[in-house]
Amino acid sequence: MSDRLKNKNVIITGASGGIGAQMAALCAERGANLVLLARSLKKLQELKADLQSRFSVDIFVHKLDVSDTDEVSAVFSEILARIGRVDILVNNAGFGVFREAHEAKMEEIKGMFGVNVVGLMACTSMVIPAMRQQKSGHIINIASQAGKMATPKSSVYSATKHAVLGYTNSLRMELADSNVIVTAVNPGPIETNFFNIADEKGTYVKNVKRYMLKPEYVALKVVDAMLKPVREINLPGWMNAGSIVYALFPGLFERIGKRMFNQK
Repeated sequence: MSDRLKNKNVIITGASGGIGAQMAALCAERGANLVLLARSLKKLQELKADLQSRFSVDIFVHKLDVSDTDEVSAVFSEILARIGRVDILVNNAGFGVFREAHEAKMEEIKGMFGVNVVGLMACTSMVIPAMRQQKSGHIINIASQAGKMATPKSSVYSATKHAVLGYTNSLRMELADSNVIVTAVNPGPIETNFFNIADEKGTYVKNVKRYMLKPEYVALKVVDAMLKPVREINLPGWMNAGSIVYALFPGLFERIGKRMFNQK
């Protein structure tokens, strides 16, 4: 196993479950010190106890709602004062609700943009100055294949992930001369609690279950790429191929894929 992450400081948002918790475990196994952030302090404390019982690393946990930008500023200021250096930031916090555009509630729309976009930007802006100064670092933004290929009933969620990809691509160019790596992770549907909120009726999960990614697999792909100059991680490969065809022939793809897209 590579010791590339040994003694590195890794911050993970949305770390209380799903791929966030899986990434935390893999990083700890590889000797990284962790700062774990999520809205559920209880779940973070349980994860910390589990990881520290197995690995000799430093782990700090903080309750954080990334959509509260004042809270982001306060928590990250405390983190930076405590650990001094941030090697890797993984912006993993996010959620979605699948509805047709005219049925989307304004509260849900603001909530998704607040967490998926503004929260991600707020967390990133807190570590950029330090990474620029130290001339190293890695920012990993968990986006989605939905950021490349929009489908019915995901108009708002897809819009947030398009925004994340736009921000990530711009940020990568801005930080290139500072030796800071910026990576976008674009997974398809993952078997996590995400769909408890996103898919209230359960029809989408039922229709795509055989295609869903395991969180352990996605987490491993992300952790394996840490501190490597990887532009994007696209999972699964066949779905990413679809997004490429979609970009080249959008009208044709929408007509052919209409039945599949409406499985939500």
